[in-house]
Amino acid sequence: MSLRVTIWNEYRHEKEHAAVRRVYPDGLHAPIAAHLAGQGMRVRVATLDEPEHGLTAAVLADTDVLFWWGHMAHGEVQDAVVDRVQQAVLGGLGLVVLHSGHFSKIFKRLMGTSCDLKWREAEEKERIWVVEPGHPIAAGLGEYFEIPHEEMYGERFDVPAPDELVFVSWFQGGEVFRSGCCYRRGAGRIFYFRPGHESYPTYYQPEVLRVIANGARWAAPEAGRPTITFGHRPESLEPLPGPSA
Repeated sequence: MSLRVTIWNEYRHEKEHAAVRRVYPDGLHAPIAAHLAGQGMRVRVATLDEPEHGLTAAVLADTDVLFWWGHMAHGEVQDAVVDRVQQAVLGGLGLVVLHSGHFSKIFKRLMGTSCDLKWREAEEKERIWVVEPGHPIAAGLGEYFEIPHEEMYGERFDVPAPDELVFVSWFQGGEVFRSGCCYRRGAGRIFYFRPGHESYPTYYQPEVLRVIANGARWAAPEAGRPTITFGHRPESLEPLPGPSA
């Protein structure tokens, strides 16, 4: 059965900024979607301005892995949708958070920290070192790969220590950054991957697309991994007994 992927893209920069539209005329989700579809995955796209941001309960139920890219409108994401995605991840949905999605409501909720970092946009070279070459997300990569022009993200990245750290980035200004972080929350797997500033053609680069596809496969629910339903305890249940006096 094909892996079911939903790519959530804020899709605002491409509409509002000509320079971004020149790089991603069909949205920055387009090259990601084309690559994943070419890998045999079943792909749909959801965006901020759709009803319920395109992330209805039915869509999430038909999704194995959700990708998330946002930047200029994190605050416009409805809390009810964030709640819904959180429950889906705890129940087994895979989540891949890209670039500035580190400041999204859903990632901050799942991390429980500010997710703050240092940044600088100066068209610098980024070298991404593979520090866990045996990890499935690093499959098919060499010792490192380079992105000619990217936005710099620097430490300290205020996130919990990753369960597995796959990539570390180095920038021309000397900064380093934990750029490939794996987490588990409930029954779900989360992968944060750093590259992807909207004004650079990062999502056309073969190594980046390879990581994205590998990340989808890693985050997907495995056969036999339990699906867990999270929610409030029904009010009809009697309260649990307290300690005896």
